[in-house]
Amino acid sequence: MFIELPLIILLLPLLAFVLMIFFGNKLPRQGDWLATGMMTITLLLSIVLLITKVGFYSSETITSNFDWVVVGSKSIGFGIMIDNLAAIMLVVVTLVSTLVHLFSMGYMKGDVRYSRYFAYLGLFSFSMLGIVLTNNILLMYVFWELVGISSYLLIGHWYEKKSASNAANKAFIVNRVGDFGMFIGILILFISFSSFTFEAIFESINAGQLPFGSEGWLTAAGILIFCGAVGKSAQFPLHVWLPDAMEGPTPVSALIHAATMVAAGVYLVARIFPMLTADALLVIAYIGAITALIAATIAITQFDIKKVLAYSTISQLGYMIMALGVGAYTAGFMHLVTHAAFKAGLFLGAGSVIFAMHASLHKLHDHSTDAQDIRNMGGLKSKMPITYWTFLIFTLAISGIPLTSGFLSKDEILAGTLAFSTLYGHWLLPLIGFVVAGLTAFYMFRLLILTFHGKPVSEKIQNGVSESPKVMTIPLMILAALSLFFFYSFNPFGAASGWFYTAVERPLSVVPELLQPATYALFYEAVSSVHSTAMILSILIAAAGVLMAVAVYQWKKISADDLAKRAGFLYKGSVNKWYFDEVYNIVFVSGSHVVMRALRWFDETIIDGIVNGAATVTKVFASVSGWIDTNIVDGLVNGTASTANRAGGLLSHIQTGKVQTYLLFVLFSFLVLFVLIL
Repeated sequence: MFIELPLIILLLPLLAFVLMIFFGNKLPRQGDWLATGMMTITLLLSIVLLITKVGFYSSETITSNFDWVVVGSKSIGFGIMIDNLAAIMLVVVTLVSTLVHLFSMGYMKGDVRYSRYFAYLGLFSFSMLGIVLTNNILLMYVFWELVGISSYLLIGHWYEKKSASNAANKAFIVNRVGDFGMFIGILILFISFSSFTFEAIFESINAGQLPFGSEGWLTAAGILIFCGAVGKSAQFPLHVWLPDAMEGPTPVSALIHAATMVAAGVYLVARIFPMLTADALLVIAYIGAITALIAATIAITQFDIKKVLAYSTISQLGYMIMALGVGAYTAGFMHLVTHAAFKAGLFLGAGSVIFAMHASLHKLHDHSTDAQDIRNMGGLKSKMPITYWTFLIFTLAISGIPLTSGFLSKDEILAGTLAFSTLYGHWLLPLIGFVVAGLTAFYMFRLLILTFHGKPVSEKIQNGVSESPKVMTIPLMILAALSLFFFYSFNPFGAASGWFYTAVERPLSVVPELLQPATYALFYEAVSSVHSTAMILSILIAAAGVLMAVAVYQWKKISADDLAKRAGFLYKGSVNKWYFDEVYNIVFVSGSHVVMRALRWFDETIIDGIVNGAATVTKVFASVSGWIDTNIVDGLVNGTASTANRAGGLLSHIQTGKVQTYLLFVLFSFLVLFVLIL
């Protein structure tokens, strides 16, 4: 069961892709029911697998290995690995994918490439499931690249829009930068351990075998593989692609940027966690913290509803990465799971609003008003009650308000960073964590208030707005329910007592100092001691962020414009996303153009000059050689022939055929010889 069932789960989305890409246009409703139905079956099978694995085989890791290529003593294999981490992640991926399929049946209705869109969803789901199920890092890299290709196709679905095609190119290119580092790290592991399987690599490390006999090389390999996560999970400095990827359809944003593609990087770090050294983990923690802070400071000033959620995603991914870096392994992975529900819900909720806005603007023949700008909204609460109340639950969850799943996971992350700082210093990490918690509550309630509360910006637009169809609101209600605490723990103030924490245990390694069993126990003892402090601080800070947003945007006790003026260059920097795109454009895009122009000049002037000069010299030598050949060599040959011809002509006069004449010449010859001898 634990081999056949995962293979069925993996291959069903691939089958859906093949059927949709070849026969989608010929099927009723262009095959949306087929793709959605097959994804629903995949979800049900994943739930069965999770219940069976966690309920009956919780402590076991089931693997299967098959040799693929054998070269001498080394072999490259492939196989399936099912542990609790993979079983939970399977449900996360298939659940979000199924709900996105269902939502898309309403949102994408009438699209010019409707069947192709569903085909690409199947390809993407297959690729993500491959990352989750594989038991070796090379095959994970193969599926990793397939995810990159399928996300490129989905982001650029409306490729006739220049902005969409540019966004797809940007996402693909930026991710290749991180993937290159990941590939180098994989090669270091294979050279050192002669295997790509996680089990063999971890066993070799635990036995004391290190790459090139150095812990420094193990640190380097871990950081290089983490580069792949920096790209996929949009971590600093490769975070710039994700906001632009909002050019894709909104359901794609929910699928790629909430629970699946961007979560692949977090899953990668969780999967290779046993081989990460203390130095590698510290680098990972600071990258996550910096990412969380930068993205949160940008989100507070954006007005595009999807851009706010995009930067929110980057910030929350930074939270997860920071948690893994400080050793709060279970908390980081739990936030990945809880975030998948409420962030997918936020994106689908935003899609519901955009769908309604577009419908209203279409009735008014208004093609100039931006349907995604929250400054054009307001007062939608009464028009879209289901969307509003579900959006409110998602907002409470991401803000870390009690009784939500987001509170449970975020509380454990903050407790982990606080415990880490008490043991090892690095107080900047918990400080950033708590600041980002306050900023998250502020910008999310700012988004909620400007979109749904207050008076409508335009009565005409609001009058044309109505609630989205059930095919779009049902996924919102399911995700809203999954954003409540009791799905993960019956204790609303303690995730550690729930089934999730019991199922997902932190793996141990004998190499990193931080992960020694004694240190492991010390760390969790510190977490327990600071948990109450972290929880109280997180609640107070989140409440302060909510109160600030309400005071500014609901009660209008504080002027948002005055705040912007007082912030000065900070506000300007935040609005312009701290000029990362501009700097990258100058340094990398324009810089590469300068390098290309220099190389072109070098090629045309130096290389072509050498080639053309050599050709000219060769031509001169050829001309001289040709003249010598024609005038001297041929002259000698022709002159010899001409002389022989003339001599023959002279002799022809002597050769008369008369014997008397020949006797006369013989006699004359003897006389000449006689004279000469004398």
